[in-house]
Amino acid sequence: MIYFYKNSHLFRLLRGLRLALCLGVTIAGLQACSLLQTETYAPKRGQMGKDVMWLPTSDDLVFKLLEAAEVGPNDELVDLGAGDGKIPIAAARHFGARAWGIEYNKDLAALAQRNAQRAGVAERVRIVHGDIFKEDFSKATVVTMYLLEELNAQLRPTILAMKPGTRVLSNTFSMGDWEPDQVIRVTNGTGYFWTVPANVAGLWTLSGLDEKGNATLKLDQAFQRVGGTLTVQGKTQNLLGARIEGSVLHFSFINADELLKAVKVLVNGQVLSGEVTGPYGMVEMQPAIVKVEGRRS
Repeated sequence: MIYFYKNSHLFRLLRGLRLALCLGVTIAGLQACSLLQTETYAPKRGQMGKDVMWLPTSDDLVFKLLEAAEVGPNDELVDLGAGDGKIPIAAARHFGARAWGIEYNKDLAALAQRNAQRAGVAERVRIVHGDIFKEDFSKATVVTMYLLEELNAQLRPTILAMKPGTRVLSNTFSMGDWEPDQVIRVTNGTGYFWTVPANVAGLWTLSGLDEKGNATLKLDQAFQRVGGTLTVQGKTQNLLGARIEGSVLHFSFINADELLKAVKVLVNGQVLSGEVTGPYGMVEMQPAIVKVEGRRS
């Protein structure tokens, strides 16, 4: 056996190495325990969060909702209250979308990200530990949520300010007097689908509807429902079949020759552009397409 003096350099060096080894083993043990605790975390159905309890959306409703919104590879989906990440993972794995979720519970957010890794879609799915009322999701093309009616009402102004054509999906809870474009029902659940409409209310000056001058279009709007009047050559008539689909406005009118004309225009802020055509279903009698331009007064 070899002995070293306690004050020797070699003795101090060996003692330091031993302490470092012990410390390393201790830290590794703590990390292993922490990892074990994280990996074994399992949310309980009905557990309370910041504003709502956690309840997973059924698989069949998830697929029906995503199908209704025609989610695809060009979409960016955000799930408000992502829970275990089921919806973002399904959107990426089965529909090819880029997806992310916002989850207030830190453990649930971490679990959701691990679930994305296990599903093999971590490169297209990310889960943010954050607050749905603070995170910026304005660039998403699809919004999904499973919140309470009052939370939907609080989020509604933010959602309506998103780009026209943004698709919105909700499990169970509606948006008050913003009626859905579609109600999706499955055996054990109900969902709702909306499309964010462009703001078209007001007075518009249009060219292209009449050879003798401009026409005036007056639109009233309640979400995606629109109505109004068209004034051509001093004569005012009610619009027929007016509707807004995202940023596309449709309406029909009777021209000076008592012919029904259909108008389809794209709304971009304060301007619109599109065309007026003849009656539908009469291909052999279709006149040349007439361009329509307009500006809001």
